[in-house]
Amino acid sequence: MTDSVRVTLEGDDESTSVRVYGDEGDVSTADATFRFSVGGGRDGDTDDADGPSADDVTDRDDPRRIAALADVPTDGTLRCEARSGNRGTELILRRVGDDVTAWRNSCPHEPDVRLDPGSGAIVRDEQLVCHKHGARFECGDGVCTAGPCHGDALDAIAVAVRDGSVYLTDDRFESCRRLDKPSA
Repeated sequence: MTDSVRVTLEGDDESTSVRVYGDEGDVSTADATFRFSVGGGRDGDTDDADGPSADDVTDRDDPRRIAALADVPTDGTLRCEARSGNRGTELILRRVGDDVTAWRNSCPHEPDVRLDPGSGAIVRDEQLVCHKHGARFECGDGVCTAGPCHGDALDAIAVAVRDGSVYLTDDRFESCRRLDKPSA
């Protein structure tokens, strides 16, 4: 399967939402696991289609390089996807000066609600705003300062800026790609 599917699994105490690639895999929360096999996926079967396409890797050899620092907005967010095996997790990047912060693109109040639905997250008074619930999150530590998930925090994803580019440094993931199509 070359396209991804978004899978949300809700347990008693937590919920997780990920993109899944490939023909088989699993998604887990603290108290539940969803295992699947589509089309009779074969154990040990790997397919180059599961990796990023040549267009996704344009001008980069490092699968952890996400984008040029200049491409990360200061007045919105850049959507990306971090991958681990056949699972993808959507994330958003935001730049302040020469620093970039990244979080899972998911509101803690309702994990299947994206903070950035595709056109950039709402940023007001240096806070990310959930377009559905109005929850407000500090752009530094991701803590919710107002709204239905007050006190909760966004799930941070580790990134670093080196030589004018942003790189994924979070050990939970193997690679990352932008979800927008950068101009040539």
